[in-house]
Amino acid sequence: MEKNNWFRTYSYIWIGQFISLLSSSAVNFSIMIWLSLTHRSAEILAFAAIAGLLPQAIIGPFAGVYIDRWDRKKVMIFADGFIALCTLGMTFVLKSDGTNMFLIYLLMACRSIGSAFHSPAMQAIAPLLVPEDKLLRVSGINQMLQSVSSIAGPALGTLAISYFPISQVLYLDVIGAAVAITSLFFVTIPHLSRSDMKPSIAAVLEDLKQGMRAIYHNKGLKMLFIYAMVATFCIMPVAIMFPLLTIGHYSGGKWEMSIIEIIWGIGMLIGGSFLGLAKVSVSKVVLVNSMHIVLGITFALSGWFPSTWFIPFVIMTGLGGVSMSILSASFMTIIQEQVPAEMLGRVFSLYFSIAILPSMIGLLFTGFIADVIGVATAFIIAGLIVVLVGLLSFFNSSIMSLGEARKLS
Repeated sequence: MEKNNWFRTYSYIWIGQFISLLSSSAVNFSIMIWLSLTHRSAEILAFAAIAGLLPQAIIGPFAGVYIDRWDRKKVMIFADGFIALCTLGMTFVLKSDGTNMFLIYLLMACRSIGSAFHSPAMQAIAPLLVPEDKLLRVSGINQMLQSVSSIAGPALGTLAISYFPISQVLYLDVIGAAVAITSLFFVTIPHLSRSDMKPSIAAVLEDLKQGMRAIYHNKGLKMLFIYAMVATFCIMPVAIMFPLLTIGHYSGGKWEMSIIEIIWGIGMLIGGSFLGLAKVSVSKVVLVNSMHIVLGITFALSGWFPSTWFIPFVIMTGLGGVSMSILSASFMTIIQEQVPAEMLGRVFSLYFSIAILPSMIGLLFTGFIADVIGVATAFIIAGLIVVLVGLLSFFNSSIMSLGEARKLS
């Protein structure tokens, strides 16, 4: 498969995805500000997160089976279009006088279904276009783009929500999706054609089993997934409560919330730039384990700092962004290196479901955690558990040997 012109091809994809990421970041942050300041409820934020993640986690493994059979370029185009239509529907709901939160949750769930197809397809195209020795750099550049959008998005979102109603701010996401779709028309992505493009239920289940076996029979990958599941169980509720920590514990407002998001994005940009521009000789497994430790420390200290230490909280947030960027890029590259290209759609979808589904339990108790334990205390506990995950990973020989393992066939 010819990969000599991979950078030019990926440049079109990067341009479209950056515009889409920027607009989505602005809209998502606007919604977070609107929910936080309108309701000031951890439960509302948690239910919104569940609506945005649960459908993707449930149908993700089945979506992955079809992603591996269908043209991944078309999957991304139709998924982007469906997400844009759902966002357009939300604009009409939010124009009404009395906001129906059930409809908001429903439309967020529909957006999640589109993401169940788009996100794994996006991750699964890299090995089809990029030489294996460049995969980590591509993951780093992807993190850079996400980071820049994380920096500019909250600022744009805060500015937009300050001058426009939330219903009009949502149009930014529709515009971004249109640009992303247009950019894909200018690229050719290899299609791994199969004879059974319209599989029976039995064939779908068999493909799903193959994806599970690809994980299960690779002991290192299996253990890495288990540790990631434990870490995500703690990270998800904490991530949802970041706005509440900012406006509650540190007595901030919308601009303080925006600063925290921007600093997180700057941190991710630094981490992504490091991977994208430098020749990293350290094992990707070591990077994943180390960044779990660093990320956990930043969470714990953010909850432990006194309420007057907003600047140290900002610093910890930036460091957390660096660690999260390096962790995510390294983790995705490990999967891309360990799993054959024709099975990546299934495996990425399974990973998302395996990691996210248990965290839904934590999200359901977010309101209880915030009211009984306290948001700051929750940050400390979750951070220490994530540190423990990173430490234990170093003592797991199966995980540590992943860098030496070959792809399963």
